[in-house]
Amino acid sequence: MIISEETKSATADRQLFIKMVVSNWELQNQRFNGLIDNLSDEQMLLPVAAGKNRAVYLLGHMIAVNDGIIPLLGLGERLFPDLETPFVKNPDDITAQIPSVAELRGNWVELNKTLTAYFNEMSADEWFTKHSAISEENFAKEPHRNKLNILINRTNHEAYHLGQLIFLKP
Repeated sequence: MIISEETKSATADRQLFIKMVVSNWELQNQRFNGLIDNLSDEQMLLPVAAGKNRAVYLLGHMIAVNDGIIPLLGLGERLFPDLETPFVKNPDDITAQIPSVAELRGNWVELNKTLTAYFNEMSADEWFTKHSAISEENFAKEPHRNKLNILINRTNHEAYHLGQLIFLKP
């Protein structure tokens, strides 16, 4: 089978775009990690500003939301489904029973290793297929609602919360 130069170029363009998106996700993770790694467990229990979420809540929230990437991309089941209720379905509550800061830090590391492995296994074509939260009918009308778009949105979400956490930077 002969592959045209145009097809090769389109494939190379897709691969480059995917590399840019995944690299940006990795960069946001490095920044997020750099910040939370420099906060003590005590600092993680502080609100980012008066009347706002605590850092521990934002970490749990990021784990719960990013954990949702796994089923959205059809890669398997969530690693930490128990974090959905306290960190996504409910606002921060100092009286709520949540995992320790140390446990959440470990969950964050494990989740990012898992996601990185999944992302490295995905082909360029897979990134442009529908995710599990959109119907075939709607995807036919809106092909931009693909798996890569999920990662773009989650990267932006992480950057937003990093902007909140920066107020606790020592």
